[in-house]
Amino acid sequence: METVYIAGGCLWGVQAFFKTLPGVIDTEAGRANGESHKLEGPYDGYAECVKVIYNPEIVSINDLMHYLFEIIDPYSVNKQGQDEGLKYRTGLYSTEQAHLEEARAFISSRDDASQIAVEIKLLTNYIKSAPEHQDRLTKYPNDYCHIPKALLKKYQS
Repeated sequence: METVYIAGGCLWGVQAFFKTLPGVIDTEAGRANGESHKLEGPYDGYAECVKVIYNPEIVSINDLMHYLFEIIDPYSVNKQGQDEGLKYRTGLYSTEQAHLEEARAFISSRDDASQIAVEIKLLTNYIKSAPEHQDRLTKYPNDYCHIPKALLKKYQS
């Protein structure tokens, strides 16, 4: 199994979407690449993200990037849906250079590569979100989410 950290705006919807994908083994809501190492806020500089543990024999980084681009506006800087601010930036983070290279290749292969605002960076730190944020949309399906409900369930079996 391998692990990447995916930011796509509010982490509630990103987790709800990614946990339904083929090859995804587990997900965890969290925050990546911030300035502090505290377990509680403020989460200065962090991107809301989802830790995605996946089976690379079933799903690749290229596949995961395709999925991410289904649920985000890849041109938007620090904004997805109604959510605005640095913590809502989009990106893929990893401790593995090969993951970063494959994600960068995905973006480079696109005709609109110069307009893409998705970060591809080394994971420098990660903080797991509080229990009330884990699987939030499963517990409270009517909470706000920038991802349409039909898309959240697109790959649900």
